[in-house]
Amino acid sequence: MSTRRFKAYLAHKDSGVEWLGKIPAHWATKRLKFVTQRRHRDGTLSALPPDTEVSFVPMEAIGENGGLDLSRTRSISDVSAGYTFFRDGDILVAKITPCFENGKGALANGLVNGIGFGTTELYVLRPTADLENRFLYYISMTDAFRRLGVAEMSGAGGQKRIPDSFISDFRQCVPTIAEQREISYFLDKKTAEIDTLVAKNERLIELLHERRMSLITRAVTKGLDAHVSMRDSGVEWLGQIPAHWEVQRLKNGTSKIGSGKTPSGGAEVYVPNGVIFLRSQNVHFDGLLLDDVAFIDEQVDAEMAPSRVNDGDVLLNITGASLGRCCVAQLNGMRANVNQHVCVIRPKATRYVPTFLANALSSPAVQAQIFASEDGISRDALNFEQIAELEICHPPLAEQRRIASFLERKTAEIDSLVGKIRQAIGYLRELRSGLIADVVTGKVDVRERTA
Repeated sequence: MSTRRFKAYLAHKDSGVEWLGKIPAHWATKRLKFVTQRRHRDGTLSALPPDTEVSFVPMEAIGENGGLDLSRTRSISDVSAGYTFFRDGDILVAKITPCFENGKGALANGLVNGIGFGTTELYVLRPTADLENRFLYYISMTDAFRRLGVAEMSGAGGQKRIPDSFISDFRQCVPTIAEQREISYFLDKKTAEIDTLVAKNERLIELLHERRMSLITRAVTKGLDAHVSMRDSGVEWLGQIPAHWEVQRLKNGTSKIGSGKTPSGGAEVYVPNGVIFLRSQNVHFDGLLLDDVAFIDEQVDAEMAPSRVNDGDVLLNITGASLGRCCVAQLNGMRANVNQHVCVIRPKATRYVPTFLANALSSPAVQAQIFASEDGISRDALNFEQIAELEICHPPLAEQRRIASFLERKTAEIDSLVGKIRQAIGYLRELRSGLIADVVTGKVDVRERTA
């Protein structure tokens, strides 16, 4: 669906806007403040009963490609003060980073009673008669709109926001209403096709992850021999296990269970290069992700000596949304340390092969123990005593090595396929973004495509 397949407009003119360049000769260039309304509340709200149900939209309900979750509702009396008001047909644009930069925005349609209230971190754009609302929505989703907005963000620390003046003064080329509708119809159709392909690929990744977990579960709780004699493990989480296997608590097969801490001064003491400082975002089921790894200097590392990581240690996230993620620390000779959100589990060489142990910890049988407390309520943190009591299958070491080798080969095949699918998804998203940008800025003429 490359835009090279589409013809160009016959006549062009200079837009007078550097990033726009040349535009179709019959298009105008306008600032958004002249084609949108910015004061939205009106007298109709006060005329509605206070118990009138309306849509409620927190930031997490807004997707990065136009998705809008309208499952939440509230009464007008609960949201009429302190929230942002909008109506069906309005365009929502996140004003705060990283939401704006990541493309959070939506066309509000299907609101309960046609009315919505949401986070105050939204700009609401309501088009005038000169602008079709879907065309305005696509303008707000272009790379130029997002990139130029990020450049004008201001604010302290991580709480930067897009200024109102950026929205008002943003200059966009605008065709006639009839042509806007043709363009919007075309983009609705083509972006839906791309989104369908992305969804299918994302579902395929989910199925591959399920296949990966199924392989791991079978291998670390049943072994590789389908004909081996089985016995009841005596543990609800595990069920039947090979008759010659044992079940033991993690503390009996390890020499260390502990975590680190955040250095005094926090991120201020990070250095460009030095000793790797691992945080929960670096620990994933398929290994360490070091793209955004932090570093500490020799002095800070010396102060944190008890939490140093050795090659072959198993790392387990013990707090927050990534609770339960784990992998083997394969550092290839690099030195590393951890913060308080990552537990270092050091297996005894006579009891566990590290890769077998990491796979066992990632299996549903052990993840269920990680997430369940005595009263069955999920928790968002683990302490060392709870980790020590986790019940793990213990095959003979030679069998652990065979299982680890089998899983390394099979999961590598799955991970490679997942990587290729993610690349395809990235290409589709780039294609979607480029198509929107080229069409709404008049780089290609799609009018015949809507016939």
